[in-house]
Amino acid sequence: MRLHPKVLGTLGGVAVLIALAAVVWLPRGVYPPLTARELGHVAGEEKRVELQQAQSQVQNNFRSQLLQAMGGLVVVAGAAVGWQQLRLAREGQITERFTRAIDHLGSETLDVRLGGIYALERVAKNSPDDRPTVTDILCAFVREHARWPVGAPDGPEHPTPTVDRQVPWLTTRAPDVQTALYVLGRRPGHPQEHTLYLSRADLRRAQLTRAQLAGTNLRHSNLARAHMPSSNLENGQLRNVDLRHACLRGARLSHADLRDAHLEHADLRQAILHRADLRGANLSDAYLDGADLTDVCVDDTTTWPDTHRRT
Repeated sequence: MRLHPKVLGTLGGVAVLIALAAVVWLPRGVYPPLTARELGHVAGEEKRVELQQAQSQVQNNFRSQLLQAMGGLVVVAGAAVGWQQLRLAREGQITERFTRAIDHLGSETLDVRLGGIYALERVAKNSPDDRPTVTDILCAFVREHARWPVGAPDGPEHPTPTVDRQVPWLTTRAPDVQTALYVLGRRPGHPQEHTLYLSRADLRRAQLTRAQLAGTNLRHSNLARAHMPSSNLENGQLRNVDLRHACLRGARLSHADLRDAHLEHADLRQAILHRADLRGANLSDAYLDGADLTDVCVDDTTTWPDTHRRT
């Protein structure tokens, strides 16, 4: 809870009054002056004066200790206030940068959109609490700017009858989308991050080398001829995904849902498919040399390459 400056000023004034009262009265309470009766038992006027002076000195020493302690508290309080102001200023800067980056994402100019994507990446690095939000925004950006609306009345045929060799790399065709994928693939983790949702996206010939995409939802997306060697797609939701001619060499696909996936001619050499669900998947002409296929889930609808028939 943040208090109004006037309230803080009032509380500060009250604290100062309490501190002054403590400095004045507390030493007398802890070390009360000698009473007339106590002094009456002391022989000699000079001796009584010495005792009174000694008592006053004890009070003054205690008062000095109080003042030192209060001075230390003032220093600590000042540091706390300074840290609070610094934190608020930093939050304000992050909020401003975040807002500006979102505005840039909606620009019609490619360079401005790219700047917005990199600005969001910087926000995510500097502000861990904002990382899940940044991830969701970039996923939405990819889905919006690379639509593959499978199942819609005017949507594309999925999978396409053939894999078009003339489709440019995503870096050329949609560099802003590719940049968002780069950022998502190397994002720092966060325990509250949602599952990456990249379903029904046109990511043909995307470049995602060593991308960290574990658990990502890529259902019904088109990743034909994508370059994804050594990427982490463990526990990924890849049902009915188009990965024809994709390079998945050394990729980690353990426990991935690849039901009805299109993997014709895919390069899966040295890929890890331990406990992946391949029911209905088409792996005809796929390269499986050195692939880990232990405990994969298959059925009669799974299509294997001619050189890798399973019994």
